[in-house]
Formats: sequence, C-alpha cells, structure tokens
Amino acid sequence: MTGPILPGRPGNLTAEQEAKLRELWAATLRIFGVQAPGRPEDNEDEQSGSGTATPDKKQKKKKSSMFRRHKDDGYDSASTDQEDKYGQSKEFQQVLATENPENLRKAFWGMVKHDHPDGLLLRFLRARKWDVHNALVMLIATMNWRMKDMHVDEDIVKKGEGQAVVDSSSSNAAVKKEARDFLAQLRLGKSFLHGTDKAGRPMCFVRVRLHRQGEQSETSLERYTVYTIETARLLLAPHVDTAAIVFDMTGFSMANMDYSPVKFMIKCFEANYPESLGVVLVHKSPWIFHSIWKIIKGWLDPVVAAKVHFTQNLEELEQFIEKSHIIKELGGDDPWEYHYVEPSAGENERMSDESTRQRLLDERASVVKDYESTTQEWIADSQNRTSLQQKRNDLAERLRSGYWQLDPYLRARSLYDRTGLIREGGVIQYYGKPDAPNGPKALVANPHNGPLPMEHRADDVD
Repeated sequence: MTGPILPGRPGNLTAEQEAKLRELWAATLRIFGVQAPGRPEDNEDEQSGSGTATPDKKQKKKKSSMFRRHKDDGYDSASTDQEDKYGQSKEFQQVLATENPENLRKAFWGMVKHDHPDGLLLRFLRARKWDVHNALVMLIATMNWRMKDMHVDEDIVKKGEGQAVVDSSSSNAAVKKEARDFLAQLRLGKSFLHGTDKAGRPMCFVRVRLHRQGEQSETSLERYTVYTIETARLLLAPHVDTAAIVFDMTGFSMANMDYSPVKFMIKCFEANYPESLGVVLVHKSPWIFHSIWKIIKGWLDPVVAAKVHFTQNLEELEQFIEKSHIIKELGGDDPWEYHYVEPSAGENERMSDESTRQRLLDERASVVKDYESTTQEWIADSQNRTSLQQKRNDLAERLRSGYWQLDPYLRARSLYDRTGLIREGGVIQYYGKPDAPNGPKALVANPHNGPLPMEHRADDVD
C-alpha cells in the first residue's frame, strides 16, 4: 500500500528534524568507529612519533576517544532522560567502555535489513521526542540487547523453526524443552500474522485464551515474542512502517493471565522496537480484565497507552479493519484459518552455501561503506545539496534489494515463507490469488519490498 509519507519519515522531514538526523548519524558513526575525514584522532599515532600502533593500542585509543568526544559534546549520563525506565543510560556507558565498536556497527546494519537506514534512526528520534542524545542511548542499548541478551540475528533469526525441530529431539533435556516449548506456541497458533487493517498495516492476532501460565518456559516465551516481531518487521515498508496487534480476548479467564510475558512485550516495543506499533486492539475483553488493564496501563508509556483501543463487537472492530479483512473467527468475512505448516526438508539449504552468502555479504559491505562515507559528506554539507541525499537514497535502495537477495542465506524459512505471505525477493502477499481455495481475495504486493513476479501482476487480479 502506498500513500502520503507520514511526518518524521525519510522524505518528509522539517529542516529541524533533518538537522537532528544529521546529528544522530554523526554521533552514531563515531561510536561505530567510522571516523569523518580529517579528524585529529586519525593521525594521533603519527603525530606522537610512535609510528604504527598495535591493535590493542588502537582499540584503547578508539574507546577513549569515544568517551572524550561524548563528554565534549555534552553526552554524559547527567544529560539523559530522568525517567530512564529500562536503565539504558547505564547500559550505554557500559557498552562504550567495554564493547568493540565494530560489533555495534555490525549489529546496527544487521538490524537495518531491508529498511531505509534513515528510517531506522528516525524511529529512535521520534521515540525520544527528537532528543539526539536520548535517541543515541536507546539505539546503542538496543544493539547491545540484540547482540548480548537475545542474540537476535545469530540465533533466533538464523536458526528459526527448522533448528527448533531438530533441537526438539536433542539428547540435552534443557535444549529439548526450550525447542518444544517454542514450537508448541507456533503449532497452537497462540499468535499469527495475517492481513492488513484499514491503514494498510500488517496485523498480528494474539489468541490470549491459548496461553496458560507455566505451560512454556519464560525463555521460550521471550524467544517466540522476538521471533514474531522480527518476522513482522519484514512486512513493514516506508509508507507502512508500523503494525497492528489484535488481542482476541474471547474466552479469557484468570488462568490465561501472565504478567511476565506482558512486561517483556512492553519492554520490546518501548525499548528495542520503537515506533513499531500503529494500533493495539483489545477485542471482547471480559469485565475481569478491567482491573488487570489498570495495572498494565500503569506500565505503559503514555504514547503507547494512547494507541490501545477496546472493541467489543464486529461493528467496533470495523472502525479499524475492513470487514472483508476480519477473519471469520472474529465474525468477519475473511474465511482464512490458521494452520501451522511444519518445516520441510531442504528449505534452508541455501544457508549452507557459504560462498554465495559471503559474496553477497561482501557486496552489501561495500554498499554500506559507500552509504557511510556519503552520509559523512551529507553531514558536513553546508550547501544542503539534494544530489547527496539522492545518492544516499539510491544506496538505501541497493541495500533494500540486496537484503532480499541475501535473506535466504541468513534467515531460516518461517511459516510465512512456506505459506506464501513472504515470497522470494521480498514480495509480500497478504491475501491469496483470486482462484485460491480461501475465496475471492486480492493479491497485495508491497512495492517497497519487491515487485510482483510476472505471473502475478496487479492487472491480472480481478
């Protein structure tokens, strides 16, 4: 779906917002160890007469120079948001003191995937009300969380469902349990991605009645949550960069209430996936949930809480979702039903093709380097030349298309690849072909993720 670019996104920034973006890029690249041309730090060793520095000395110099620059720029812990809900300011300082800048850089570009790099940074700026330092703290803490806490790209995304099937037969009891708990949630359909709301946002349905406290381990619940969010991120695009969540409270009882995964989900969206929620619909909640909601609302950032709406019937749900896109399970006209399709043998075969993966990674690294150097030119450009921004956009497009070539070599196939929601080359097919068994439906491709294959052009769809 295309439409007007929302404010605060690439292509729709005020002069002040663009200045903030430049400032955040400058600070981010410094932390990543990407030095701007002509910085005095570049020649410290030569000027000191010490000749070439050892790797250890270079690493120490790089870290100490990061601290010095941040203090000089006013980027110290005293300047952070006083309501640091998740302790990210302290984490930020610890990361700067201990982490290799290149690891942070890799984590960042790993998170970018098919997104516009500006778009990712702007999420953090909007979430922190355009305060550059607070956005930087949030960004670096998120990279650390992805690398050290959740191992998002190297474990959850890379191993996916296929490895969970293998691990479910492991001789290691702990590994077996985690894998089986993870797969149980997929097979139950505790949550699933399907369709779009009136704003074109991809929808995630959560059937709360299928959750029972203690049935799955906390680790597997968190893994499943991050896995679902990361999969949903693949459906987002520049003009539709947030998702809708529908909590189906049908049949809810206190046996379904579990505060720990709720807190984890809130932290994910508030601290690690900022500006990713468009709307949250709580559908058919019973009276016993009202007191629970008062507790949960107290945990939410007011901006997030304002996105939560309660619906009790089909008419109220239709205010947000077309009836044709409301699944029959909730009283709508969409006959689609959730069925889990098990991983198939050989579906991740391309992940074993190391030579192709490395070739594509090298190509991407080259484009990333060009993007970083062009961004440094753009930061320093006092003339605001449109040609530099156009070059950055062109490079961002190469990163987007290049990601989808690389995707099968990095990411294990998911249910949504097997059922055709996520198609080869990044085509997103929210609904089936007109002659699909599920009934007459439109084929919806996301032009920002990839073109429709020739056999499925839009003009072929009735």
